[in-house]
Amino acid sequence: MRACVPLIVAMLCGLAWADLYSAPTSCHGRCREAFDKHRPCHCNARCQEFGNCCEDFESLCGDHEGFSHSSDAITKEELQSTSEKIYRADTNKARKEDIVLNSQNCISSSETRDRVDRCPEPLFTYVNEKLFSKPTYAAFINLLNNYQRVTGHGEHFSAQQLAEQDTFLREIMKTAVMKELYSFLHHQNRYSSEQEFMDDLKNMWFGLYSRGNEEGDSSGFEHVFSGEVKKGKVTGFHNWIRFYLQEKEGLVDYYSHIYDGPWDSYPDVLAMQFSWDGYYKEVGTAFIGSSPEFEFALYSLCFIARPGKMCQLSLGGHPLAIHTYTWDKSTYGNGKKYIATAYVVSSAQ
Repeated sequence: MRACVPLIVAMLCGLAWADLYSAPTSCHGRCREAFDKHRPCHCNARCQEFGNCCEDFESLCGDHEGFSHSSDAITKEELQSTSEKIYRADTNKARKEDIVLNSQNCISSSETRDRVDRCPEPLFTYVNEKLFSKPTYAAFINLLNNYQRVTGHGEHFSAQQLAEQDTFLREIMKTAVMKELYSFLHHQNRYSSEQEFMDDLKNMWFGLYSRGNEEGDSSGFEHVFSGEVKKGKVTGFHNWIRFYLQEKEGLVDYYSHIYDGPWDSYPDVLAMQFSWDGYYKEVGTAFIGSSPEFEFALYSLCFIARPGKMCQLSLGGHPLAIHTYTWDKSTYGNGKKYIATAYVVSSAQ
């Protein structure tokens, strides 16, 4: 797979994808700026008072301690080494013959707001659905429809839905991917037992936080993997399995892409534009062909090691960055920690 020319040029010029695209709706480089009525969201000192801050205001402009201190900080080299081990351990990933992708038209970053469907065919021509019978895939898929996608509506889970969360965590912890992650974090003195690690993952990903006025209307898992709609736009939705299943049902319409990663096997990375049941996603990055445990492991690693920051990894010898976001209006750690959301930012040849 090859990256589109516009993004390759940007990466060679030293620009991260967040710099290239996210500025209008991000606080990156805008903390404490003067109020500008033409901005879609704000990063000034009073935006919280008026409820119009950009979503990443807290993580980029707030005063947070994070989880790493100088005495036990995880280095960039350790992150890259561990991500390579996780990459090699993902035996549940799709094989090349398991997925036939039809990426079609590649557009420039300046065209992402046009909302024009430039791809007449679906993104996925074929997926070997035998993948979905694997325990981690099946447990993951059971979770996807447990949420109300529109923010502002509180989430309430049945006993069965709570049990499905536990089943998913149990299944992924059986895999070499998650054992590799736990081994690294245990060695770093972050967790003393697998049970402690699992308990923290449950709170980290399934603990509820508030995106709007309603208490507990979102979670890291819902945002990243299932997807949400906020103010008429798609937020999150960074998972290829969810995309495929929704496209198969006719609920997702693939429009175009602006980036196709350098990997010649799965997992790969695609940054795309699409409509989800009438709601538009301007740029959505997702791994393609990865196992659920692989994504869960990398996002968790970055959230623990680089909360609210850019996390530089390496997969198959290619660099990749993941940005995590913290959210302090949550049930995670009784307000002592922050809830996880994350997405793939960029990769470069």
